[in-house]
Amino acid sequence: EGGGNMAASGRGDSEGLRGPERPGAGGLTLLGAAPSAPSCPHGPALLFVKTSQGKEEGRRFYACSACRDRKDCNFFQWEDEKVREHCLRLRYKNFVLLPLSKRRFCQECQQLLLPAEWEKHSDHQFLCDISTAQLKSPSQLLYPLENKKTNAQYFFADRSCQFLLDLIIDLGFRRVLSVGTPRLHEMIQSKASQEDFKVRSLLLDIDFRYSQFYTEDEFCHYNMFNHYFFGGEAAHETCKKFLYQDNGERVIMVTDPPFGGLVEALASSFKKLMAMWKETEKEGHNNQEMPMFWIFPYFFESRILEFFPSLNMMDYQVDYDNHALYKHGKTGRRQSPVRIFTNLTPSTIVLPVEEGYRFCAVCQRYVSSGNQHCEICNSCTSKVSILTSFWIQIINHVTYFPAWFHCNNCNCCTLQNHSCEKTDAGCFVCGKAGHKRSACPSLSHT
Repeated sequence: EGGGNMAASGRGDSEGLRGPERPGAGGLTLLGAAPSAPSCPHGPALLFVKTSQGKEEGRRFYACSACRDRKDCNFFQWEDEKVREHCLRLRYKNFVLLPLSKRRFCQECQQLLLPAEWEKHSDHQFLCDISTAQLKSPSQLLYPLENKKTNAQYFFADRSCQFLLDLIIDLGFRRVLSVGTPRLHEMIQSKASQEDFKVRSLLLDIDFRYSQFYTEDEFCHYNMFNHYFFGGEAAHETCKKFLYQDNGERVIMVTDPPFGGLVEALASSFKKLMAMWKETEKEGHNNQEMPMFWIFPYFFESRILEFFPSLNMMDYQVDYDNHALYKHGKTGRRQSPVRIFTNLTPSTIVLPVEEGYRFCAVCQRYVSSGNQHCEICNSCTSKVSILTSFWIQIINHVTYFPAWFHCNNCNCCTLQNHSCEKTDAGCFVCGKAGHKRSACPSLSHT
């Protein structure tokens, strides 16, 4: 879903600190420190520019002063980015005052245009007559970023987005910290004018283009991989103020990071956001954990639970508008593997029965209709949550036969032709039990 969330590398490949820094040698030129330079954990950053044969070219950017390798410090910020965000917000205030006939959006520059800027963009493709409804749905106007590892933007389909919002309201939450979920944020914003709608949202996203559509109280330019607020202390305070549960308004964090990002880096940032939430109350919320929906593929379950043991994975399949495979209604391997991980009580997460979900009285949670309860495991063990993965239909017969069975060696349900995690067979090298071939002591003597 995410609004162009940066991966843990932080810097783009084309702008990484990998070339020579000698002036005139081609690569990167160090311009030195600046009084207003942003800071990373290693102190004030240094200003660089990409050069070619001694000539400056390209945008200037700040990078860590101590670490040359971006794996050691992933801090990165364009020099003009903060200025651009401020200008974009001012442009929006003037743009909404224009009559419909004078509202244009440049598709190449991805920005709203004022009449004085038309001539400069005359050779660009642009959209005309931008309506108020379009302004409230910026994800429909902006081109999605498509680098799967660094800033992939896959937007929730209306079905999933509406389900999440309805669930949030039914659970009694009135504030949503939308971390990398612009489609959910704009759905909340579009309903904000309704008298009986009480939910508010703050969007934290790496895509600064959203600055031109939202105020400082609605959007913070944020890198979820290193918990960095590009707006500095002011943005940090905006987020902290939003997390304060005034008049009992409960807060929930909903996040949908790029699937190619490092789970460890994401977990670290989410824990820091949770710590901010705890700081807003003197009692520390009675040692409770900030409510959370982490939307991620089911095959990352073990990694997520490593950092957040309190999370449970729900069977609900989240689908996306602009993803070729992750769509609702597909079957087999093309069915969406994206799930909701939450620290809320599973029984409170009501899944739509009309979409094939049912309530398991033993597990006390809603599961997919194809997720059969195993009496030995005493759990609904399916991860894929589709009928065809567990049952083989015999042609012209009504009877179904289970394709999975409970393996006593593995102590879980699995396919019949699987390889046991626990086996009586010894090492392939020495034949002894207790170790694998790669760890065989005999290999060191060979």
